[in-house]
Amino acid sequence: MSEQDNSHAKCAEALDRMIFFIDNEIDEIDHDLIQQHLDECGPCLGEYDVERTVKAIVARSCSEHAPEALRDRVLLRLRAARVTLRTDDPS
Repeated sequence: MSEQDNSHAKCAEALDRMIFFIDNEIDEIDHDLIQQHLDECGPCLGEYDVERTVKAIVARSCSEHAPEALRDRVLLRLRAARVTLRTDDPS
């Protein structure tokens, strides 16, 4: 695996688990690995900031929690959009 492929794999893994990281729903070892990746990867740190900001805005504007099925569908669509954007990105 080339260094670039390895970098993309680390980014994909970090982004895939970002919601769990933001919500502190991962174990300490995984948390530390993702934090280290964010410390070293500007694009992923930017994505983290966006995700955290969106989550904060939604939390402030919602007085009720979304049903779990709706949350799952939204997360699935966000991930699909992210994959589409990354596939279309020439860099």
